[in-house]
Amino acid sequence: MSALRSCLYRGRVMHHRRLPFEHRFVYRVFSLYLDLEELPAIDRRLRLLSVERRNLLSFYNRDHGPRDGSPLRPWVLARLAEREIAPRRPRIMLLCLPRVFGYVFNPLSIYFAYDDERLVGVVYEVKNTFGEQTTYVLPAEPHRPERLPVTHGCAKDFYVSPFIAMDARYAFRFREPGERLAFTIRETVPEGLQLVASLTGERLPLDDRSILRCLLGDPLMTFKVIVGIHWEAARLWLKGARYFPREVEPSRQRAAP
Repeated sequence: MSALRSCLYRGRVMHHRRLPFEHRFVYRVFSLYLDLEELPAIDRRLRLLSVERRNLLSFYNRDHGPRDGSPLRPWVLARLAEREIAPRRPRIMLLCLPRVFGYVFNPLSIYFAYDDERLVGVVYEVKNTFGEQTTYVLPAEPHRPERLPVTHGCAKDFYVSPFIAMDARYAFRFREPGERLAFTIRETVPEGLQLVASLTGERLPLDDRSILRCLLGDPLMTFKVIVGIHWEAARLWLKGARYFPREVEPSRQRAAP
């Protein structure tokens, strides 16, 4: 039986707000890092993680991409093609949260697009609590030495937090996932650096033993994510953070019911 490229990452999420006051929180998470071509093999091999079926942990295509249950690989390749990123021998890796006891909310899912073994592009899939999502598709530097991190950025064009203005930019920095996961987002507004968010973790094999370790350590992880979003929003409101109302954008893709 060949080894899986897919794995788990167990680590922490950190958010540090810098403006107009300091606000910081850290919580534990564990994430799936999936080779989309391995999904059938994962479903066959594991007892505690299922694909398109209920289990302690599960993965459903309909939680991502077009949200209609269709395979994700063609959708990712189409998003890359829109930015003229066309790997000849594509391999797509997805970093996301699993469903835990049937529930998940993924604020950010990341697709790493490889041409054979060379990273050529990244698709950031961002969701908000209003059931909407968008994507940012960015190239990876084609001649970047492997030891150097990937850095790229873009303007913000999607409403996420009611306490951060839309007039902002994202700067992404990460090292390709390996034995360690290290990913940082810096969000700047005209006044300066407002938010630093990071995801760090250690690699674990994608097997039933590792899944059980993660579940025993954090059995309500995905429920904690959505509760934590609203809890931290309440704390910001109590601290006097400025509220930016959401403008409804009918063109935004909404989550499937």
